[in-house]
Amino acid sequence: MTGADVAMNLRHDVESWLEQWWDPERPLREWRGLLADSGWGCPTWPTEWYGRGLSNGLAAVVAEVFAEVGAVGPAAGAGMALAAPTILEHGSPDARRRLLRPIVTGEDKWCQLFSEPGNGSDLAGLTTRAERDGDEWVVSGQKVWTTGAHLAAFGMLLARTNWDVPKHRGITYFALPMRQSGVEARPLRQMNGRASFNEVFLTEARVPHANVIGEAGGGWAVALATLAHERGLATARLAAVPPRGQGRTAREASAEAAEYAKTYEWYPQRAGRPDLVPSQARATGKDGDPVVRQDAARLAALERVARWNVERARAGRAAGRPPGPEGSLAKLCGSEIARAASRLHAAMTGAGAMLSGPASPLEGIVAEIIVSVPAGSIAGGTDEVQHNIIGERVLGLPKEPQVDVDVPFREVRTNVPRR
Repeated sequence: MTGADVAMNLRHDVESWLEQWWDPERPLREWRGLLADSGWGCPTWPTEWYGRGLSNGLAAVVAEVFAEVGAVGPAAGAGMALAAPTILEHGSPDARRRLLRPIVTGEDKWCQLFSEPGNGSDLAGLTTRAERDGDEWVVSGQKVWTTGAHLAAFGMLLARTNWDVPKHRGITYFALPMRQSGVEARPLRQMNGRASFNEVFLTEARVPHANVIGEAGGGWAVALATLAHERGLATARLAAVPPRGQGRTAREASAEAAEYAKTYEWYPQRAGRPDLVPSQARATGKDGDPVVRQDAARLAALERVARWNVERARAGRAAGRPPGPEGSLAKLCGSEIARAASRLHAAMTGAGAMLSGPASPLEGIVAEIIVSVPAGSIAGGTDEVQHNIIGERVLGLPKEPQVDVDVPFREVRTNVPRR
């Protein structure tokens, strides 16, 4: 059977299932339950775990049919993008059974509890601790830059469970229940006026041992899987795409997507808004300035190269390859594009670029670009970390010298007081 025949048969199967089950007036939660149990909502997942075991290429056929019908897909967010693929790869059968289905239905939202205020970009230097207490672990520490923590049911938590081994070997990855007295999420006000992130304080919070993802002490490998998917988001849009269908299901999904997208309203500004450069050049009369024109052409060329890299990454995923260093390359390109666009906006606008509010240039968008762009070089792994990944994994360069990887973490000097 040819590939075209397989795709045609698959299309027929999806159409038949939707004809039987898609009801645009069905409650969203009920519809997503059907999606999860049918496997059509996550067709690349294994058949035993709410999927159909399809390739990415065939999954695109499923998505195409859903779009034609106007049928709603699974919930968007960190649960689907980061937690689910990590649990599929490293979780126990029990963890998959308990945690995956509520992610697909949207019942459980997730956040990422990785970064800490005391260790910068050295993620493996984390000092949040977890200590075993029977069938539970007791967690204390602090996390920062956590999107959606105040709404999440679970957090992807990295905590240190062994201080007597080198830092990468004493970390455990947990699915932490967020709705408990030992977890406090406080919003962080950013210099652009937004409050998308939280700092999270953990004070003897409890997590069942059954919620360890991977092996106790083996959390670094699990974290790398999550980070690979996170950097792969540089090749895709994180925010939910509102459905195009009509009826109750679509309305509820649209409301859900709109609420979710509020967190990311400023992300286009964080990316520098290169799309606004040509129109702003004309509006400010700088379209004839040779320096502005040259910088705009350089920016357009960099964008084009970045899009080609994105297409290469997507082709790799369609061929069944997991996310790799191309995600780091995409993230670096995004940071450089954002900085270049921000410089151009500032140069074209002049002193007015410092003004915010409705009467300022582009109703404050230019000012928001300038103060938001630096975040892109930090979030999801700093530019320096991405350079190291590319240098070591792509170019084969020797690793950066480190003095703290072969000694017990208890002996490593940190910025955080020890107990």
